[in-house]
Amino acid sequence: QLQLVESGGGLVQPGGSLRLSCATSGSTLEDYATGWFRQAPGKEREAVTCISSSGGSTNYADSVKGRFTISRDNAKNTVYLQMNSLRSEDTAVYYCAAGNSGGCPPRISLAAYDYWGQGTQVTVSS
Repeated sequence: QLQLVESGGGLVQPGGSLRLSCATSGSTLEDYATGWFRQAPGKEREAVTCISSSGGSTNYADSVKGRFTISRDNAKNTVYLQMNSLRSEDTAVYYCAAGNSGGCPPRISLAAYDYWGQGTQVTVSS
């Protein structure tokens, strides 16, 4: 069973930056595609971005393109989400997830992910 732990969330002002981390211990993350998802209060969970197991393919939701960057360091069993130019509408709980398929298609489906972390809160507010 793959266990994922997110960290790096917090309170940031509009226009600021945060870097989220998704780490696993006891298992290797490099065999899995990894995605970031978010859920704002009263809304459904939505896909933010994903990266293939090799790191060669990434995709982003239109709302975060040009502002967010996903990357992975397989040696550290960690996937990162660099979030720049944050907006109030980015406020949500952010979840890391891993998928057995290893792929990262343009349409990121929650159903393709088998393992989920507990989430980390990101609040963008002045």
